[in-house]
Amino acid sequence: MATLTKRKAQNSPGQIYVDSSCIDCETCRILASDIFGEDQTGSFVKKQPETESEKFQALQALVACPTASIGTEDRIDLTEAKLSFPKQIQDEVYHCGFHSKDSFGAFSYLIIREEGNVLVDSPRYIPSLSEKIKNLGGIKYHFLTHRDDVADHEKFHRDFGTQRIIHEGDLSAVPNAEIVIKGKEPFSLGKDLLIIPGPGHTRGHSTLLYKHKFLFSGDHLAFDPKREKLIAFRGACWYSWEEQTKSMKDLENYDFEWLLPGHGHPAHTDRKSMSEMLRSCVLWMQKR
Repeated sequence: MATLTKRKAQNSPGQIYVDSSCIDCETCRILASDIFGEDQTGSFVKKQPETESEKFQALQALVACPTASIGTEDRIDLTEAKLSFPKQIQDEVYHCGFHSKDSFGAFSYLIIREEGNVLVDSPRYIPSLSEKIKNLGGIKYHFLTHRDDVADHEKFHRDFGTQRIIHEGDLSAVPNAEIVIKGKEPFSLGKDLLIIPGPGHTRGHSTLLYKHKFLFSGDHLAFDPKREKLIAFRGACWYSWEEQTKSMKDLENYDFEWLLPGHGHPAHTDRKSMSEMLRSCVLWMQKR
């Protein structure tokens, strides 16, 4: 729980606040960008919510916060905010919420499919979230983009009997994974699911393409809303920037409309515009 005595001085006066335990994972600033801002200390409340929509978004950010660094001056019922996750993004794709400190607050996603649902990376294991997922058909596959964002995979495996998927390059993070991706060739998990190995951020990083529409990019690629461009994280490349650049260029062979990252902002646009942004990102990476 957030602590009022540790409330940051930067917070706008009012009900919602961020305390000094914030790790600057950006979760709240993505979920409620009108409410939360950023400075050198991480996130803070730049404006108190006014409309019902703003209030609800702020509470969703509160329950999603991986470090419980967001609090309220008065006790507030969070039931509705908790039950809003998994939250539909579009079609059969959902944002799980309940980000995990173990993965530095990374986003995780759920894909609803007749052939078996897919959990992409791992949220915190929360009983209420588990029940909601069971009502949506459970989890068949648990795709883990890379070693950093595996979080509570073991708890989901025990509850759902998941088949965990990870690349051999990051296998030490999940040594008992049921499906191990090898080499650099794409791996078809079904007619609508393609795993694309993309070493760079880590040795075993991979992305997942769903229906040639949704790209789950892990820590490989994200969107910068201020500059309206796709970006890669040069300062958070743990294996090889050269390899990550090559992997990013390989993505130019695929079409998608949605970019859904583990860290950073998502993006949604037409395929032509997405392709152009990706090409610009590759050119920028090649010069770094």
